[in-house]
Amino acid sequence: MGRPAADPDARRERTLFVALLLSAWAPFVTGWAVVLSQSTTQVADFVRRTVELAAIAVAWAIFRRLRRRRPGPSDAERLERLAAWAVAAALGVSGGVTLLLSVRRAADFAPGGDVRLGLLVAVLGLLTNGWFWRRYAGFARERPGRLMDGQRTLYRAKVAVDACVIAALASVALAPGRPATRWIDLAGSVAVALYLLWSAVRAAAGRGATGAADAAAPPRPVAPRRG
Repeated sequence: MGRPAADPDARRERTLFVALLLSAWAPFVTGWAVVLSQSTTQVADFVRRTVELAAIAVAWAIFRRLRRRRPGPSDAERLERLAAWAVAAALGVSGGVTLLLSVRRAADFAPGGDVRLGLLVAVLGLLTNGWFWRRYAGFARERPGRLMDGQRTLYRAKVAVDACVIAALASVALAPGRPATRWIDLAGSVAVALYLLWSAVRAAAGRGATGAADAAAPPRPVAPRRG
């Protein structure tokens, strides 16, 4: 007797859950890094990671519901649309808060403090988020759907933002007293904000297919042939 066929969506749900677990610690560590430093980019990074954690949790919960309960096409489309809007909202809120913070602190801000912890978190985030970006891109190619496409958009934005954060914090760590460092740090925050807002628009538009494409429908029973 052969082994039962593996659930085709098990890999996707595991990836979402692992992404949720790995994202859960980042706001706490980044928040402590904010206390240690005075970097505008660091504050923006803390806001971003906190809001993105909520979007990842929503995506995991919705995919789990799609997989377990197999709702009809209209309900599945509504749930996938909700997941896409959760990603768009996370990116939009992060981008808006980051931009406002940058503008507010542009006049009298001088970067300094210990940014080593934040820099370490950003480097680890770049490596981890790059892996998840490739993972979700593969899922989206295998079976297009708004939920996986939204996660691909989210993690692509996370990779780009991590790169900006690393550049800004490295300049603060290497030359905290230089006038150019202030502008590099603020420019990093503005770049983060603009990219997040642009990604929010793309996530809200959604390029993936709608409906129950993200969670495969159960196989239909084959009717017996009549002789």
